[in-house]
Amino acid sequence: MNYDTVAAISTAQGEGGIGVIRISGDNALQIADKIFNSISGKKVTEMKGYTASFGKIFENGEDIDEAVALVFKAPHSYTGEDVVELSCHGGLYITKRVLRAVLNAGAAPAQAGEFTKRAFLNGKIDLTEAEAVIDIISAKSRGAARAALCVKEGALRKKIDGVKNDLLSQAAHLSAWADYPEEDIAEVTVDSVIETCDSAIKCLQSLLDSYDCGQTVKKGIDTVIAGRPNVGKSTIMNLLSGYEKSIVTDIPGTTRDIVEDTVTVGDVVLNLSDTAGLRDTDDAVEKIGIDRARKRLEQCGLLLAVFDNSRELDEDDYNLIESAKSVPSIAVINKTDLDNKLDIKYISKNIKYIVYISAINGDGRDDLTKAVEKIAGTQNFNPSEGVLSNERQRIAVKNALDSVIEAKNALEFGMTFDAVTVSIEDAISQLLELTGERTSDEVVDRVFHNFCVGK
Repeated sequence: MNYDTVAAISTAQGEGGIGVIRISGDNALQIADKIFNSISGKKVTEMKGYTASFGKIFENGEDIDEAVALVFKAPHSYTGEDVVELSCHGGLYITKRVLRAVLNAGAAPAQAGEFTKRAFLNGKIDLTEAEAVIDIISAKSRGAARAALCVKEGALRKKIDGVKNDLLSQAAHLSAWADYPEEDIAEVTVDSVIETCDSAIKCLQSLLDSYDCGQTVKKGIDTVIAGRPNVGKSTIMNLLSGYEKSIVTDIPGTTRDIVEDTVTVGDVVLNLSDTAGLRDTDDAVEKIGIDRARKRLEQCGLLLAVFDNSRELDEDDYNLIESAKSVPSIAVINKTDLDNKLDIKYISKNIKYIVYISAINGDGRDDLTKAVEKIAGTQNFNPSEGVLSNERQRIAVKNALDSVIEAKNALEFGMTFDAVTVSIEDAISQLLELTGERTSDEVVDRVFHNFCVGK
């Protein structure tokens, strides 16, 4: 395919050791030659693929910066086209100045995600692998990064290809047997079709079952830390954050609004909210914070309900325990370094997961991590199996699964093989759309719309 040669800054906008300007397209090497002089005197167009050359970027006879030119020849490049990457000194002015020189030499500005889009259009990656690129960039935890990398390396595609190829073989057999009865073609049996359907259903259902867990690892859980005043919520917030995010004092009501942070607990990202202590108060400002805390508690994906081991349960604690019944919750018994006065039996009857900590001493964080992973369902999360990355993929798999189930039901109800073939072909179409082998330009544009420029 013939595309314009495009260029963009591929590193983050800001100060850094290096900045990379990527050029991709049929004229990438010729454009680089117009603004890059190597110390050796060798032109970029004379360089072999996967080689680098040190030199200077210039424009109109003026040296702009020192740089290293790295050449990738088609089709052995990220985009499948000729690519030159110019590594100059990092910084807003220098990188933009070098990019301007490249554009003035004949390149067009790359659109958001255009390099990865070209990789997809040139058959270097499928659509699921392209979507994994942005997941790698935005990963907030080790688990999220590993899951995205496995998808980028084809773990999901291999699963989908296995199901798709089985269905294609079965559909081809059904069509051939129906259309060419005079030929010596093996008879299609109900058992063989059901066996193919059962295998596909098992794989597709497994992918759907792991979706929520994968999203938890990828996006995290909106988590509220709640409890009565001076129970240690802010200390726990600081313990999980690793630094003093919330103000900690012995004065009840110190936290008057919601303090937020994002932390990684094991393989789970928690979008934490440290809320105002739950109690009745005449303080107008504190009351606003408490009302916000109660509203946030109702909407959260995980509640860390904090109790003081050294104090008996009061009305505020009982109200919190009641609220914990409606959301996934962990009872965090704090101040275990002090004598026990808390009715832990009552808490355990109402909240399944209990963790004992001394936030002031830093004890119990590992136990809290295990409880979070267990309640999030990520303790046995295996990213190498391939997981669905987004709603587009989930819907495609769900539609494919429904079509396969429909095919199996048609067989069991005694319908003709023609009706079964239609359902199997519908399932194949959904899987082809998932991988991008058969999809509309609108879907492709929507996928790459969320990418950053330069990737």
